[in-house]
Amino acid sequence: MSTMRVATGNALATTIVAATLALLPLPASSAPADDSDIAVHVVKDGPEISVVVDFAVDAPANVAWDVLTDYDHMADFVSNVEASRIQQRDGDRLQVYQKGKATRGPLTFGFENVRAVELVPQKAIHSRMISGDLKASEFSTRIVAGGGQVRIVNQGRYTPKIWVPPVIGPALIEAETRKQFGEIRAEMLRRSKLQASSGQTRPLAGESAAPSPLAQPVN
Repeated sequence: MSTMRVATGNALATTIVAATLALLPLPASSAPADDSDIAVHVVKDGPEISVVVDFAVDAPANVAWDVLTDYDHMADFVSNVEASRIQQRDGDRLQVYQKGKATRGPLTFGFENVRAVELVPQKAIHSRMISGDLKASEFSTRIVAGGGQVRIVNQGRYTPKIWVPPVIGPALIEAETRKQFGEIRAEMLRRSKLQASSGQTRPLAGESAAPSPLAQPVN
């Protein structure tokens, strides 16, 4: 997400849409208890799906930014992403490739897409699908710092190539979106602790620096 699909975004949306075809019942608890505060609002309007995610994280804004824009390492901390890399970079404009799969019960569904990403350093991420499993998709993720916490707001809409059933479709999308942003937040907290223990104020080795971000996600 994200800004945040991040997740989320195109890869997240494709994952969720595919999962709805399984039409399997949701578990009694669709997300871990510590992710229950992640607000996810999903609306299906005809063929179009809109998603809004809003949550807080106790991490510095620069750490949140580095995780949300760490596309080259996203497969390490987002469980449904198998491959993620920046194919092209021109300043704050990126072209990102992602591939992965989602599992719902005994069924597994793959996704693959390429997205154009525009960065507003330390503040926002805007992305739209160039090619992939959806008819159209556009998402934005904002980082809002204040009050000792950072808020992440991810919102957008997409149009799948397949029919998404009412009721169960949005419910599955909500559950999977919360799970993915829970993983993203967990990575922000992990990096924040490492940064604090090392006394560093910039990203650790192997992580992206804000001026030339790598990055998340699935936004």
